[in-house]
Amino acid sequence: MSFLRPSDEPSVAIRQLSRWLEADAPPPLLIETSGSTGRPKGVVIPRRAVLASVEASARRLGASGRWMLALPSSYVAGVQVIVRSLVAGHEPVVVDGLDVGRAAATDHTDVPTFVSLVPTQLHRIIGNPEQVAALARCHAVLVGGGGLDPEVRRRAEDLGVRVVATYGSSETSGGCVYDGVPLDGVAVTIGAEGRIRIAGPTLFSHYADDPSLTAESVVDGWFLTSDAGRIDEDGRLQVLGRIDDVVVSGGVKIPVAAVARRLRQHLLVEDAEVLGVPDPEWGQRVVAVVVGNVREGELRDWVSLEQPRSWAPREFRWVDSLPLLPNGKVDRQAIRAAL
Repeated sequence: MSFLRPSDEPSVAIRQLSRWLEADAPPPLLIETSGSTGRPKGVVIPRRAVLASVEASARRLGASGRWMLALPSSYVAGVQVIVRSLVAGHEPVVVDGLDVGRAAATDHTDVPTFVSLVPTQLHRIIGNPEQVAALARCHAVLVGGGGLDPEVRRRAEDLGVRVVATYGSSETSGGCVYDGVPLDGVAVTIGAEGRIRIAGPTLFSHYADDPSLTAESVVDGWFLTSDAGRIDEDGRLQVLGRIDDVVVSGGVKIPVAAVARRLRQHLLVEDAEVLGVPDPEWGQRVVAVVVGNVREGELRDWVSLEQPRSWAPREFRWVDSLPLLPNGKVDRQAIRAAL
C-alpha cells in the first residue's frame, strides 16, 4: 500500500499536501509519531479524516483563513496547519525561529490569521512584547501537544491572546478536543483505569505494518489513548497525564505530570519535568529535572502547599534547558536515559 509521507521541509510539504488535496484518489498520509514517551509508530490517516478535522475545527473557531506554520511539517499538527490554510484558499506562512512577528508582517491580506504552538513555544514567546503583539492579532492561537500551564495561559490572555488549548494525537488527526469540549462529531468517554477513549470521523485507519497494535488500540470503533482523564462538573475533559505517568514510590501513587505542573508554577522555575527512576529502597524514586535557580527545600515546600508532601520529589537535577524533540515537545526518553 502506498502512503504520502509529508516532508520535514515546509515548502516541500506545502506542495505535497496541495497536490494531495486536489487528487481524485489520494493515498493516505503516513505520520510518524514523535516517540516522546516510547517507540515511534507509523499512523495511517485517510484524507476524509483530515478533512473532517479541518471542517470541525473551523466551525469551532468560528472562522477560517491563513495559518502560520511554526510546527514541523512532517508531524500531524504541522500537517493540519498546512491543510487548514490550503482548504481556506491561502498558502500558509512559514515561521522561522519562532519569529511570529516577522511572519505575520509578510501577510498583507485582511483574512483571519491563526497559529498553532506547543506549550514550550508559547512559554518562550510570552516574554517578548513584539511576538506577543503578533499573537494578539491572531483570530486564535491553538496550543496542544502537552499540558498548558494555567499561569502561562493567564499571562497570554491578559495580553490579548485568544488561547485555545487542544487535545489530540496523530491517531485523531491532531487536536479533536478544544478547551475540554470535543469537536462536532467527536465522542469522548472515560474507560477503565480512567483511560480516555475517542471515537468519530477524525480517527486514523491503522498503524502501518502493525495489525496487533491496531487491534489493541481501536476497540469497537473507539481509540484507546494512553492518557488518563476525567470529565469535570462542567462536562469538560480534563487530561490528567499518561496512564503510565503514575509512579509508585514507597507504596504511594504519585501522578508525576501533576507534580511537574506544580513546579512550573513557581516564579523562579523556567521549566521542569518529573519522572520516576528505579530505587532499591522506594521501588521508584521521584526525580525532578528543573531549569531555574531555587533551593530544593523551597521547591518541596512549594509542592506540599497544594499536593501531599509524599508527592514532593526526593531528588532534583538542575539543567540549563530541557531536551526537545523536533516538534517542540520535551524529550522524556532523553531525560530518562540521562537519569
